Amino acid sequence: MNKKWSALENLLAWFKTFAPAQIGTDNRERLRACAGMLAGLFLTGLATRAMLGSYAAIPMLLAPIGASAVLLFGVPASPLAQPWSIVGGNMLSALVGVLCVHMLGASMASAAVATALAVAAMFFLRCLHPPGGAVALTAVLGGPVILGLGYKFVLIPVGINSVLLALFALAYNNATGRRYPHAAQPDHTGKHGTSDARPIDRLGFQSRDLDEVLQKYNQVLDVSRDDLESLFMQTEMHAYRRRFGEITCADIMSKDLVTTEYGASLEEAWTLLRQHRIKALPVIDKARRVVGIVTLVDFMKNANLDVYDSFEEKLRQLLRRTRLMHSSKPEVVGQIMSHPVRTARHDMHIVELVPLLSDQGLHHIPIVNEERRLIGMVTQSDLVAALYRGRLVDTGAEKISQASV
Repeated sequence: MNKKWSALENLLAWFKTFAPAQIGTDNRERLRACAGMLAGLFLTGLATRAMLGSYAAIPMLLAPIGASAVLLFGVPASPLAQPWSIVGGNMLSALVGVLCVHMLGASMASAAVATALAVAAMFFLRCLHPPGGAVALTAVLGGPVILGLGYKFVLIPVGINSVLLALFALAYNNATGRRYPHAAQPDHTGKHGTSDARPIDRLGFQSRDLDEVLQKYNQVLDVSRDDLESLFMQTEMHAYRRRFGEITCADIMSKDLVTTEYGASLEEAWTLLRQHRIKALPVIDKARRVVGIVTLVDFMKNANLDVYDSFEEKLRQLLRRTRLMHSSKPEVVGQIMSHPVRTARHDMHIVELVPLLSDQGLHHIPIVNEERRLIGMVTQSDLVAALYRGRLVDTGAEKISQASV
């Protein structure tokens, strides 16, 4: 009896593996995707009809295009939903299907061969698109109207439908906050183009670790490699926040700031940098909103100090005010400052500053409040000190826990 009950439990557990996983999207995202499919398919059909008025017998929308719409509007970040995937995949599959009809005739066997060859061709040309398999089947089993088109089927209506739907997806996804197309990033070297890992990679897993795992996995993933890496990085950041607590920019920023304005003279700005022994000055407007930042590097660039001869004289020439009405050299801070400036909110967790101060090569980040007014400044040194203190606290907690055991 126990064996029978155990076998029944195992069978039930096996059936539970077929239960679909919960989709991690909210109602707003689902509505966005459905509205995009509605508009995209409707407009694609209308535009196709307007272009092919003389081909009234041809369906203005092929059934596989509905499957393409699910990908383009439902999962626009998928590698299978990119413009080259839909246009190249569908048209290539149509061409393979038509070739199979001409060589093998219209039969179930040729339909199966066409589908398999279409997938192989899409793999080879890196335009894998699942609806392409349905396009190949349609080319073989679509009936007299489709068969009568011959090679025209590749363009009419497959090519037209695919291009129009991709264009509508491009406009709609970007208008609703979804980056499309999702371009691949093949170069994962360090900031200077070397084989060294990026600074943030050295804190946890590295890009090459992910590449090696994906190579061993040896299966097609419906998510881009860069999105996968981004998700892992966000997971590491979330784990850090859970482990070390909420340390925000407001907790570590410098509040006693030295600032300047757009119209301040270069001599005034240089004096502030030298007197306070700092390397950067936020440039603010009357409402204390950041409009730029001026650093020692900005002065060096504009004084042509990369040539070391007459170093001091060139700097004096840059700082010296011109008494004439017109001048060919910069006169005020606004003419040499760097802008726009990357800022951070006061309630941002410090772990989110790591990619800004490492990958992007920033040394100073102005901190702003809800009204985007300047309230502080965080430097690389501030961030390193905060991460070090957080690590000391965590190590101390581990030692206390081990001692209690």
